[in-house]
Amino acid sequence: MKSKALISLSVLAALSANLQAKTVSGQVKDQGGLPLTKGKVQIMGTNKSVQIDENGRFTFSGVKPGKIELHVASSQHIHSSTELDVPEAGLVDVNIQVVNSSIEIFDVTASAFHASTIESAAPVSVLAGDELRKKQASTLGDTLKNEVGVHSTFYGNVASSPIIRGLDGPRVLITQNGLDSGDASRVGPDHIVATDSSTATQIEILRGPATLFYGSGAIGGVVNVVDQRIPDNNDWEGELLTERNTNNSEESFAGSLKGGSGDFAFNVQAFYRDADDYRIPGYAENEEAHDDEHHDDDHDDDHDDMHEEDHEEHDDEHQSDEKGIVENSSSRSKGFTLGGSYLMDNGFVGFSFEHMSSVYGIPGHAHGHEDEHDEDHDEEHGDEHEGEHDDEMEEIVKGDLQQNRYQLISQHQISSDWLSAINTSFAYTNYTHAEIENGEIGTVFANDSQEARVELIHQPMAGWRGGLSVHYKDSDFEAIGEEAFTPPSRTRSLGVGIIEEQHFGDVLVQLGARIERVRIEVPSLQIGEIELEGELHEDHDDDHMDDDMHGHSEGHSDIERFSGGSSSRNFTPMSLSAGAVWDFAEGYNLGVSYVHAQRAPSNAELYSFGPHIGTSTYELGALFNVDEDGDITFNSGGVEEEESNNIDISLRKFSGNFGFVLNAFYNSVDNYYYAAETGFIASDEHEEEHADEHMDEDEHEHSEEGLPVFVFDSVDADLYGFEAQLNWQATSSLRLRAQGDMIRTRLDNTENGRFLPRTPPTRFGVSANYVLNEWQAELSVNHHFEQDRTAEFETSTDAYTLVDLDLNYQTAYQNVDLTVFLKGRNLADEEARVHTSFLKDLTPVQGRSFIFGVRANF
Repeated sequence: MKSKALISLSVLAALSANLQAKTVSGQVKDQGGLPLTKGKVQIMGTNKSVQIDENGRFTFSGVKPGKIELHVASSQHIHSSTELDVPEAGLVDVNIQVVNSSIEIFDVTASAFHASTIESAAPVSVLAGDELRKKQASTLGDTLKNEVGVHSTFYGNVASSPIIRGLDGPRVLITQNGLDSGDASRVGPDHIVATDSSTATQIEILRGPATLFYGSGAIGGVVNVVDQRIPDNNDWEGELLTERNTNNSEESFAGSLKGGSGDFAFNVQAFYRDADDYRIPGYAENEEAHDDEHHDDDHDDDHDDMHEEDHEEHDDEHQSDEKGIVENSSSRSKGFTLGGSYLMDNGFVGFSFEHMSSVYGIPGHAHGHEDEHDEDHDEEHGDEHEGEHDDEMEEIVKGDLQQNRYQLISQHQISSDWLSAINTSFAYTNYTHAEIENGEIGTVFANDSQEARVELIHQPMAGWRGGLSVHYKDSDFEAIGEEAFTPPSRTRSLGVGIIEEQHFGDVLVQLGARIERVRIEVPSLQIGEIELEGELHEDHDDDHMDDDMHGHSEGHSDIERFSGGSSSRNFTPMSLSAGAVWDFAEGYNLGVSYVHAQRAPSNAELYSFGPHIGTSTYELGALFNVDEDGDITFNSGGVEEEESNNIDISLRKFSGNFGFVLNAFYNSVDNYYYAAETGFIASDEHEEEHADEHMDEDEHEHSEEGLPVFVFDSVDADLYGFEAQLNWQATSSLRLRAQGDMIRTRLDNTENGRFLPRTPPTRFGVSANYVLNEWQAELSVNHHFEQDRTAEFETSTDAYTLVDLDLNYQTAYQNVDLTVFLKGRNLADEEARVHTSFLKDLTPVQGRSFIFGVRANF
């Protein structure tokens, strides 16, 4: 009897819970009264969201009585919010109408609460759908390089990272489904981003309050690559892609398949890409920059003859290079991902495994020496040795990347008085990057990282929606080899962040805060022999002083090899943000945001001491000082966090046939860490001894050039600029677009110049898109202006214009949508050099190319 009574009570409790859980349904229509067929509806403040069906209808079950807010999201329409009061009894059915938008609007997944491209106080960009497929390139930086406010580091078409408003490296966090990519792309420009975008559904570029959930490494922004490797539904869908590039014979294949049955879902993704050296209009090396460099270095008459001889020698070497090709720019990459999820009524939990490998050339960085030679070779002199030395100058350097990545993600909706959702994510990444020199392993970079984040989304409290984030990261980084410019280190961080938002009439207020503890541990400092020679230029104004007036002092310093003890640094970055979005008129809004953010300097910025192949420089961290005589000392004192104060203002019009987004920003940074050139040259004593034995005077003099010495300096800097994008749907078939951006930098300390190095140039572009039945064509012209606002020792970059054409034919076969496309890039075969690239004078952008491909979606 007791057992029956207990069963009866359980049944009554379940029935009571079901009676309290209501069903909310409705239909969404556009301005013309037609059902909306694409989009989703979300209950704000929860993980509950459903897709709109072909009749524009949606249904939620298990909704608790009380006030809720329904949010309708569709890329071609203005997002709509509708407040409802769910009663204790009865069904709820609602009709919602949405307004057409002149710009595409996407939801942002890299945010704890709902956000879209027009509902954020700070500018947010999302590349998705057909636009993503059209701009997709072999590297992440090149995929995003034409987005407003985003540039590329462009490393000879083999590696490229995004630059956001002049900030890159450790200031821009690259994430995959919200978790750090775990590679070494933040350390050097020759390291590729180990997150491929060929199977991505969208790529998000964030700034402002939402970035606080990702740590101090996101002080410049977050680039989040989103895919369905861990699916949250079991709908069947897939994509196959194949294409070929005529310029470098690149062949690409990519595919994904998502589906499932019942409570289980799976996702399979794979890609393969193989490319030869790419072709260019002229020679790879910029001869004008070479001439300018000699002109700047040689001032008196005693150097004129030497300069003329060097110039003639350079001409001979330049002509010996193969015209029309960037040597050692080939690459081969492949990877696959397996993922699966267990689906529940209140969320899902899933796991994925990814393997990625890539072997690619590192152009422009052949070494001119061998550190080890056998005795027989050392005994040989004269012409025979000179011929062998020439072969060594053509040494081929390649990168070999291997990465395994494991991810665990879960989202659960909670029916409690305090919490509405708990989101958890975990990632473990094993990453290695070996630099191969003539088939032999030179330097190996390895990074084992693990990351965990828990987001607690609370129930609306006094009208506020938001949540708390607890975030832990552990990175064990190691570089082994002769060109290991950073010591092994372990970086651990633990952060707590909170973001909140609330509507006050027509104004949406967004707030955020985060505190973090960062510890960098270096077990042992190994510093090699280095000799600094050359001239250290003193502070001067290039506009008011000619070459003869430049002061300088001869520098010469030896640092003996030593092994130091362990070193560690602790930082406590704190960040605050506040923003508001004001819908001041129908289809218009104004966004204003302020972010105060601190960042702990990275291991490379603090402890670097060695040759960096990726930049062809000898790098010294901020813990080392170089005085005007070339003497180097170790700074045992403290270093401070980088501190940024950023103001953003955005004006948006998004309704009707004409729309625009205008952004203005000002970013004042204290203790800005950047690699500043010292004017000295680093050489190795072993090289000099070898040169003395085997070279004549001219060859010895050439070998002593060595690598320019850069030291990470900490200065106050200002970055400010303007961004604009205008869209006009001129007719039902013709869409016109114009966009541009301008970035300015200014250093308060003019000792190393008035501008930051590699500041992106001003640019402007226009495009026209025309649709005729199954055909679609788009012509775009992008002009990059000359960049002559350069740092000390940096050369200017000429202007260039790139003309691109996209042609698509779309058809359907049974349940498969087929797209046959042709992409024309740099149709004018313009010689273009990217100012933000470390290799701008060695590797111009790809010449005229045509990419033919077929895409199938089902």
